[in-house]
Amino acid sequence: MIHTLTPYPAYRNSGVSWLGEVPAHWEVKRLKQCAERFYAGGTPDSGNAEYYCNPPEGLPWLVIADMTKQKYVKKTIKAITEKGRASKNLEALSEGTILYSIYASLGTVSILEIKAAVNQAIIGIKFRKSDLETKFAFHYLENLRPHLALMSNSNTQANLNAEKVRSLPLFLPPLPEQSAIVRYLDYMDRRIRRYIHAKQKLIKLLEEQKQAIIHRAVTRGLDPDVRLKDSGVEWLGEVPEHWDIWQIGHFAKVGNGSTPSRGSLDYWKNGTYPWLNSSYANQKSVTQADQFVTDVALKECHLPKVPIGSILVAITGQGKTRGKATILHIDATINQHLAYITPKNILISPDYLQLALEGAYLQLRAISDDSGSTKGALTCSDLKHFRIALPSLSEQERILYSVQNMNLALNNSINTTLQEIALLREYRTRLISDVVTGKLDVREAAANLPEEIGDIEIIEDEAEESGDEDLEEMTEEE
Repeated sequence: MIHTLTPYPAYRNSGVSWLGEVPAHWEVKRLKQCAERFYAGGTPDSGNAEYYCNPPEGLPWLVIADMTKQKYVKKTIKAITEKGRASKNLEALSEGTILYSIYASLGTVSILEIKAAVNQAIIGIKFRKSDLETKFAFHYLENLRPHLALMSNSNTQANLNAEKVRSLPLFLPPLPEQSAIVRYLDYMDRRIRRYIHAKQKLIKLLEEQKQAIIHRAVTRGLDPDVRLKDSGVEWLGEVPEHWDIWQIGHFAKVGNGSTPSRGSLDYWKNGTYPWLNSSYANQKSVTQADQFVTDVALKECHLPKVPIGSILVAITGQGKTRGKATILHIDATINQHLAYITPKNILISPDYLQLALEGAYLQLRAISDDSGSTKGALTCSDLKHFRIALPSLSEQERILYSVQNMNLALNNSINTTLQEIALLREYRTRLISDVVTGKLDVREAAANLPEEIGDIEIIEDEAEESGDEDLEEMTEEE
């Protein structure tokens, strides 16, 4: 449901170049004038085991990674003990506190829904209810994010200090109007998220269809009348009689990498050798890197030099990434969340090995879930002993060509749907911006919205649908 919205009847100059005009009756304030309290954070000594514990057992402690995937923060990666809390004199923030990042992911905003402490990259803000609605503040601060670089303290890594956050400009409608804006944006946000969710479900179905095509191709081949034999491998089932069954370790070298200390400049400064993390496993192929290590790091950290034509497999992660495989088109090294498979002979083409592992994705996930780890993980040993069916090289080429053609229409549909999702998200961002800065008047539209009793859930559509990030690395860096 898209409403016909119009501008306000009268405007005045805001005095802020990127904002332009604001409604004439809105107040101009600074953030600190509406805040009841600002909370600073800190990080207890990471080397002291007495300072940290499992999240259910201690005070939840937030890092940026907790905020980037949660609009409403209900859980944290880490927790601290009373000793840890006391070591930095950390305060416990109450529910309803606005969380605002001032370093990494500058300007990320969340609303706290649990009692928790924060690290030094996050400021907690408690607003006076007589001045500012929490959800209006959330939307307003989110909208400031693209403009924060102009106010940051550094030419290299953008960051803000507490005083600059306190002095951020705030253009404030009356409280009843804030409530109308929040009601309208919540209403539209729910609908847009439902549209996105429906399209993500479509993508999931298309991906499942692709997976089924690939699985059948790498276990049965292309000839529907071929004679079959029992492979003796559960995930393969019956395979063509003339195919061979091989353990990966019998025709390939398998290993994994590590992450050189971020605190050592000798390992990273002016690095030239590509270093990859597990996010690359979500790509069909790897042709470039965005991080590089030095020759010193390669030598002292015993990093493997993984050659072109190797397959990389994500071996850890809670989202979709674990079990994903990609083909390497550059020489590179990798972190501990990836394993490499480098064929040692000409039994299999790299492209077909990647396809076979893609067809085995669900089985690799099942193996990792049975590993005994609470987080789920594959090991190099799992991959070495993993068995796949091998046709001749010529038949591998025919299968690759056929699968590519069969999946062409599905890939086009997926790409079109992803573009539609991107447009919906762009529309939502622009709508929020126009409303919280007074470019559009939603008072009448909000007053005429229907009640949504029993239909008010907000469907998450962001990180849950994407691949993993290396949270272990993110928390170390923060």
